[in-house]
Amino acid sequence: MLEVGTKAPDFCRPNQDETEICLRDLLGKWIVLYFYPKDNTPGCTTEACDFTAALPDFSSLDAMILGVSPDSPKKHRNFIEKKDLKITLLSDEDKSMCEAYDVWKLKKNYGREYMGVVRTTYIIDPDGKIAAAWDKVRVKGHVDAVKQKLKELQNR
Repeated sequence: MLEVGTKAPDFCRPNQDETEICLRDLLGKWIVLYFYPKDNTPGCTTEACDFTAALPDFSSLDAMILGVSPDSPKKHRNFIEKKDLKITLLSDEDKSMCEAYDVWKLKKNYGREYMGVVRTTYIIDPDGKIAAAWDKVRVKGHVDAVKQKLKELQNR
């Protein structure tokens, strides 16, 4: 997991509309960057819907929300349309962004080992530094915790 206070790894990734989104273009804003395993799965759907519902709160805090998974832009577009999501989803098909942010890890499920995304959220400050981090995220209540932490960080 990346250390709080370190520079966030640079990235340029296509979103659900095949538009490239780069960290360098977002500096000056607060960014909630959350990594999740797969579109249209129960936990990931709940998390995306929770972030969508809280979008007005994050917007009022001058923060943008970016979700990242190894799914393709086309799968992201389908997920957004199916669930009426209002957040931006980035595609990391080669998993290089997941690796840079230290979320691509060996996982175990029912005795089987495989590589996958560990659900992780980072808050990146306007200077491009990691301001907060959560790993092995439990979806329930997570969006509220992120919102609360963002408010604390902005009031320093």
